[in-house]
Amino acid sequence: MIDGLGKIDRIIQESVPGKQITLAHVIAAPIEAVYESLGVAHKGAIGILALTPYETAVIATDIAGKAADVEICFVDRFTGSVMFSGDVQSVETALQRILNYFKENLDFSVVHLTRS
Repeated sequence: MIDGLGKIDRIIQESVPGKQITLAHVIAAPIEAVYESLGVAHKGAIGILALTPYETAVIATDIAGKAADVEICFVDRFTGSVMFSGDVQSVETALQRILNYFKENLDFSVVHLTRS
């Protein structure tokens, strides 16, 4: 934005992550294009998580793998993204276990599990 004197205003944005899970979603029956674009070989449901602080993605991934028969597709400790796949019940079980653990043991704010 340019002010009345011809100077350009600078806007600085900062992200201040809290202790939260901002997305916990099950895609119960993804279309083929989703598998292909994500490079996911396993057919079935896909579970997606977004967490802050980002490093907690590692904890969530460990919980998912111990909670149910899921295949870990992606974990990024630099963006707080986690994705895993399996049958619908296993994916939902893993996501719910993660939400419960983070809320009860780590005092995180969590969202409700959603499904499409």
